[in-house]
Amino acid sequence: MNKLTFALLSAAVFLAMQGCNSATQEQASNHEASTEQSDRDLSIWPTINSAVKTDAALEQQVKTMLSTMTLEQKIAQMIQPEIRDITTEDMRKYGFGSYLNGGGAFPNNNKHATPQDWIALAEAMYQASIDDSLDGSTIPTMWGTDAVHGHNNVIGATLFPHNIGLGAAYNPELVEKIAKITATEVMVTGIDWVFAPTVATVRDDRWGRAYEGYSEDPEIVKSYAAAVVKGLQGHAGSDFLGDDRVISTVKHFIGDGGTIAGDDQGDNISSEQALYNIHAQGYVGGLTAGAQSVMASFNSWHGDKIHGNGYLLTEVLKEKMGFDGFIVGDWNGHGQIVGCTNDNCPQAANAGLDIFMVPTDAWKPLLENTIAQVKQGVIPQSRIDDAVSRILRVKLRAGLFSKPSPAKRLYSGKTELIGSEAHREVARQAVRESLVLLKNKANILPLSPKLNILVAGDAADNIGKQSGGWSITWQGTNNSNADFPGGSSIYDGLAQQVQAAGGTISLSENGQYQQKPDVAIVVFGEEPYAEGHGDKDNLAYQRGLKTDLALLKKLKSQGIPVVSVFISGRPLWVNAELNASDAFVAAWLPGSEGKAVADVLLTDKAHKNQHDFKGKLSFSWPKTATQTVNRFDDDYQPLLPYGYGLTYRGDTQQKQKYPLDGLSEQLSTDASLAKSTVVFSGQVAKPWRMFLTSSLQAAELLSNSAMLPGIVYRTVDKVVQEDAFRFETDGSAKAGIIFSSSFREDLSFELEQKSSLVMTIKHDGAFNKTANKPVFVEMHCESEGDAMGSCRAAVNIEKQLKALPAGQWQDIAIDLRCFAKQGIQMDKIVSPFALYTAGTAKISVSNIIFESPENEQERLSINCP
Repeated sequence: MNKLTFALLSAAVFLAMQGCNSATQEQASNHEASTEQSDRDLSIWPTINSAVKTDAALEQQVKTMLSTMTLEQKIAQMIQPEIRDITTEDMRKYGFGSYLNGGGAFPNNNKHATPQDWIALAEAMYQASIDDSLDGSTIPTMWGTDAVHGHNNVIGATLFPHNIGLGAAYNPELVEKIAKITATEVMVTGIDWVFAPTVATVRDDRWGRAYEGYSEDPEIVKSYAAAVVKGLQGHAGSDFLGDDRVISTVKHFIGDGGTIAGDDQGDNISSEQALYNIHAQGYVGGLTAGAQSVMASFNSWHGDKIHGNGYLLTEVLKEKMGFDGFIVGDWNGHGQIVGCTNDNCPQAANAGLDIFMVPTDAWKPLLENTIAQVKQGVIPQSRIDDAVSRILRVKLRAGLFSKPSPAKRLYSGKTELIGSEAHREVARQAVRESLVLLKNKANILPLSPKLNILVAGDAADNIGKQSGGWSITWQGTNNSNADFPGGSSIYDGLAQQVQAAGGTISLSENGQYQQKPDVAIVVFGEEPYAEGHGDKDNLAYQRGLKTDLALLKKLKSQGIPVVSVFISGRPLWVNAELNASDAFVAAWLPGSEGKAVADVLLTDKAHKNQHDFKGKLSFSWPKTATQTVNRFDDDYQPLLPYGYGLTYRGDTQQKQKYPLDGLSEQLSTDASLAKSTVVFSGQVAKPWRMFLTSSLQAAELLSNSAMLPGIVYRTVDKVVQEDAFRFETDGSAKAGIIFSSSFREDLSFELEQKSSLVMTIKHDGAFNKTANKPVFVEMHCESEGDAMGSCRAAVNIEKQLKALPAGQWQDIAIDLRCFAKQGIQMDKIVSPFALYTAGTAKISVSNIIFESPENEQERLSINCP
């Protein structure tokens, strides 16, 4: 299959996955059964004293408006489509209460849309929403956006350090100022509502959204939640939701930072007391400050998806805590509830969800189905009235009925405010205060700008990499420095100061130089990622591919002192990199203002310190690649503790206690951690989904039979009923089956265990006579900047199949090194198994599993030593 054909097929599978019925996925955790009603204890939860008080006159307005609305108008207020899926005419016809742009969605589908383009869309949607010619409604719509570290979807905006860096700064006043600036830049583009702050308390750093959390400890999360809400919305009683403020959203309710193994959208099995003590403190802070919306979380609590959990959404959040704003869902999160699909989910509305976030074309059938379900009594009218009352209440508080249209508001069109120097200076302050000095051997830092300095590493002059996910694009990939006008790389700041002081500086990503430098500053770290794609199996950095360590060691072997600046969205196991560094700085994901790093690393011309290190770890740093460690654990033994951070003032005791030299570089081989990845064993194993493919078509297999051009599929019996499947191809198309995940999966450990991909397989007797084309087993991984699996590796098993007697089940095992040698990246797997042919074949499969050599039995093996 050529690269273009493969890319198109991958896209077909990806799109099919987005539109399929996610309710077929198993929802319950295998670890612990769902919490029983009798186990629940509302006394754990407080009643919040919100700074935003009930206004009798406003409540009467809500009642009056509600009394004039038709059922269709009410349901439309509860539907939130995405800008790629609706037109202004759709808005005019249906009068949606809100709409959003997801990560990587832009006006006119143009990544380089100007602020004027954003304003034009906001104005057009607003005017369509208040046009009552078709739907009879004049209720203004509102636009929601993920502005999670600045107005990060807009070219030229100020991008602040991600939350993990702000947590290290521990400066609530600064965080409030950042939120206010974000509100200003958002208002310039005519947008009303921001999906921030994220108030997850992150308990497992393997989670791919760890950098969206401020800390592993709820103390910081609580104070920052209040600060961000005040910065975005203003202070109740003074400038609350004025012309320069936006509606805030505390998210994701609740427990997303505490899922088993850090699995994104996974299961949190905390007790109810721990759920409150650890995972609810951000809501206590944010709701007390007056947050007007809450976003429901993708995760489950004891197997029950939060989007459908009436106890947590209604009894706890709305009734006991007293939240009177609205609850919005996450991206088709309602469709993950058992029994629901993206276009049909009364369970979510009945549980207390007020707004369905429903991207893709599912919005129209969802709207129609919800209307029908109210008429049928499946959803009580009182539940709809409650939801719409909450939406109207927030719109009235935000002044959306009285403010000018988006194009005529206070800041609208004042593009000089986007990425202004004043805003960037605040961002530079945040960068400086977020840096954490982990190691400073012989006080090598700060450096004189008059030295001959080599700057190396692939993150040194890469604004996209230093900004991380949610930076212009959803995953933060496919960006260049030109996509961040006004921004600066870490190298830019170093070069500016060194050249001004009369020193010498050179940039070489691979560490080459003509004249031996006095010191090397190596900037390296994680590639950008966002939710789902960032999950890791363990915390080893560059597992199995230590190119950055090789660079550090090369420079050290040449007698060059090395200062490491580590870009990451979480603490990682970097013992070897720490050993190879004279100084080591955790820079997190500093955003668009990389030049500020130089303010801390370098002295001024007179050799005086410009800025000292202020950052302290808000996450414990792991001692091993498999350690999960948090402040106040009973057995608390991190490599570096919560609150650790050196300064230029000495810190002799900390240096003596944590020397960071001679650290163990042995990756844990604890046998208890060994495991096997199951793809199919009588049924499809999570997180995989099974698709039938033919040329450029793909369809998810949700029943016991299916067909596409050139291929017929059905389930068959091996040991018990329907514990295997068979497909038959006629040679008219490249066809087969593929197992895929919605996100990339880290299967590095399978390669480390020297595992093989094992399938139990048989063929019909006609195979030997009619097979005339290769039969390939493939694996697909996510290449840089592409979530559709355009990197692949294939192994032809035609020879092994022909050697099998007809009708006999046999295990065929393929050494994973066969795939690795072709470039498959085991930490970025999106499809662990695909089987296809362009010839004629009738093949049955019962088990697909990764197994280590210890589990070997009699089987046909394909080895790649």
